[in-house]
Amino acid sequence: QVQLVESGGGLVQAGGSLRLSCAASRSIIVINAMGWYRQAPGKQRELVATITNAGTTNYADSVRGRFTISRDNAKNTVYLQMNTLKPEDTAVYYCNAVKKYSDSSVGNYWGQGTQVTVSS
Repeated sequence: QVQLVESGGGLVQAGGSLRLSCAASRSIIVINAMGWYRQAPGKQRELVATITNAGTTNYADSVRGRFTISRDNAKNTVYLQMNTLKPEDTAVYYCNAVKKYSDSSVGNYWGQGTQVTVSS
């Protein structure tokens, strides 16, 4: 099991920045991939950015060049630095962790979400 706790959301003006944090309950070195997803009202949850335990990153086209995902293995924490925020970035942001176990099962874990609101 992996528990995830997000923090860092809030209200910011367009063009501003926020940094989200996701603290895991266990070493993230053994977690295969972690990422951030978001869900705006009336829309489906969508991928924002992911990072593997090898450090490979992937971004949605809508955030590439503005957002940066990173990880601090010593703190068991993944971050999402969000710059040049736009009103369309407003959503609940969720942290995700995917872990493959030795019995070939896969655990898919979610945090409780943190609200990001960007005013125009």
